[in-house]
Amino acid sequence: MTLFAALRLPREILFGKGQRHALSTVAAKHGRRALLCTDERFAGTAVFSEIVAGLKASSVEIFVHDRVQPDVPVDTVRVCVEEARSFMPDVVIGIGGGSCLDLAKCAALLISHGGKLQDYYGEFKVPGPILPVIAAPTTAGTGSEVTPVAVISDSDRILKVGISSPHLIATAAICDPELTMTCPPSLTAIAGADALTHAIEAFTAVRRGVASDLPQKHVFIGKTALTDHFALLAIKLLGRSLVKACRDGADEDARADVMMGALAAGCAFGTAGTAAAHAVQYPIGALTHTPHGLGVATMLPYVMNYNCSAATTEIAKVGVALGLERSSRSDDEMARATIEEISRIFAAIGITPTLAGLGLPADKIDWTAELALGIDRLIKNNPRPFDLPAMKRLVKAAYDGDLAGSAI
Repeated sequence: MTLFAALRLPREILFGKGQRHALSTVAAKHGRRALLCTDERFAGTAVFSEIVAGLKASSVEIFVHDRVQPDVPVDTVRVCVEEARSFMPDVVIGIGGGSCLDLAKCAALLISHGGKLQDYYGEFKVPGPILPVIAAPTTAGTGSEVTPVAVISDSDRILKVGISSPHLIATAAICDPELTMTCPPSLTAIAGADALTHAIEAFTAVRRGVASDLPQKHVFIGKTALTDHFALLAIKLLGRSLVKACRDGADEDARADVMMGALAAGCAFGTAGTAAAHAVQYPIGALTHTPHGLGVATMLPYVMNYNCSAATTEIAKVGVALGLERSSRSDDEMARATIEEISRIFAAIGITPTLAGLGLPADKIDWTAELALGIDRLIKNNPRPFDLPAMKRLVKAAYDGDLAGSAI
């Protein structure tokens, strides 16, 4: 096989305990007027006040938008931009969960290029560079600090929509595990399960070839040698520490592993992309209003089982990264054990095991399958192809909790 790889990442990634204290220095390198996007909860913390004081001490003027909402409703981006435009920021800082980072990206986009957010839905619609974005996550899951995508909610559309462009990649990502120490167990679990799903779907994604124009035509290009490296690192770290972090939020080593795992997973899927578990979650999330990470994690064992015949070797390697004993097991035996281990991990942190448990109505199974199959950018990344009957069987199996039935 010809060795091929592609990777798009921030110019600077800082990771480690206390790295939030570098934010003011990093920001000052990129501008003197900063739009700071966060949510109301984090804006009321002592840590946020400390960050603001550090920015001011570095002679960076601040305009704070502290009304970021979950899932980033499109109208909230417009409000943020209208409020901040007269301030004329030259750098945008997102601090918080994935929604805060996504809003920061979208605000930087509209301040830079104008128009409506709807003008940029899809891939490669952003015409050029945007204001520098500094992303400082306070949760460990979405990987938005390193990815080329922002996901938003548009009331005119059934499903959440994405804007995908290398121009949306943050200029700097500052990842301080101390910022995740106060995350409650449920949020730690859902965000961490999201990250593990990112890593596994990136590692098991289809390999599309070595064409020189592939990364120029597609934001997400399937697995490559470099995305595999980051995906396996993420799987290793999350496999050994996600359950620990959920059970003991004060475990600094576990928190660091989970945040590094989420970061590495973002480095992987930001170029490789994700696949069928994410495709099914889009309509599931629209119907049930359950968190994104919960939905993709519920689907992941069923999708892995469906893909097992096409990605046996890759799934077996996932098991090795999780720490399963290889011994004399064949790839097929190892792959089956890997899927069981993912189910065990998710059960241990409280992930709902069926779509029925998420609240999906039985009469919406076929509707869910039809919409999921239509999300081509994700479905084409899946290692085993889908047609509508196959997708319906997968969704039905996940609804019923029939893991064996998902492979048919």
